Amino acid sequence: MTTISLVTGASRGLGRNTALSIARQGGDVILTYQSRAEEAQAVVADIEALGRKALAFRLDSGDIASFPAFAETLRGALRDTWQRDTFDHLVNNAGHGEFAPLADTTEAQFDRLVDVHFKGVFFLTSALLPLLADGGRIVNLSSGLTRLTFPGYAAYAAMKGAVEVMTRYMAKEFGSRGIAVNTVAPGAIETDFGGGAVRDNPDLNRTLAQMTALGRVGVADDIGPMIASLLSPGNRWVTGQRIEVSGGQAL
Repeated sequence: MTTISLVTGASRGLGRNTALSIARQGGDVILTYQSRAEEAQAVVADIEALGRKALAFRLDSGDIASFPAFAETLRGALRDTWQRDTFDHLVNNAGHGEFAPLADTTEAQFDRLVDVHFKGVFFLTSALLPLLADGGRIVNLSSGLTRLTFPGYAAYAAMKGAVEVMTRYMAKEFGSRGIAVNTVAPGAIETDFGGGAVRDNPDLNRTLAQMTALGRVGVADDIGPMIASLLSPGNRWVTGQRIEVSGGQAL
């Protein structure tokens, strides 16, 4: 049976690459976006060009009150498009960057990070759990910044650290249903995340490349296929793990 994967924040960057990688492996995809509707529909078209089914829905991953209604929308889409009551994989990818020295981080910045990166993942997973198939998979996105420190990333990294702890509890609590839950922690990646700092700042790019065993910073194609492989049947016995995908950053 064809798998159905839900990837949040998949109109661009790592989410887009993950959605396309899943489709290339033969899976259907439901993706969410916050504001980039045209870009999300372009991803849908790319997936359909690969011969797979895809749908896109708007979701603000920091608006916890909207999650029950989103779950009902998802339930209807599964029934109408796939004639199913469940989906197989949840990839909690949606996120944003708020980067400032710890002493300069505002309460508003901090709260938005909590809402999107921690509360959002916690309560969206809870809301969608009744629709996730037994034997399914959850992948939560973290960051290499939970293992190493880089000035200006304290609040962001703290949220991702919370996600890593939460992942282990999810793995334990959902294990009775055969659901595997893991964290993928990318290193420095050339995308538009955080204003495209790694991609567009040559000095920062060079500094991070020099810290990396494989001699460069990552690109989206280094991450999406890895997440897709983690969802494959061959990785059914991997759960509760933090898997860093960084090319050997700061070894």
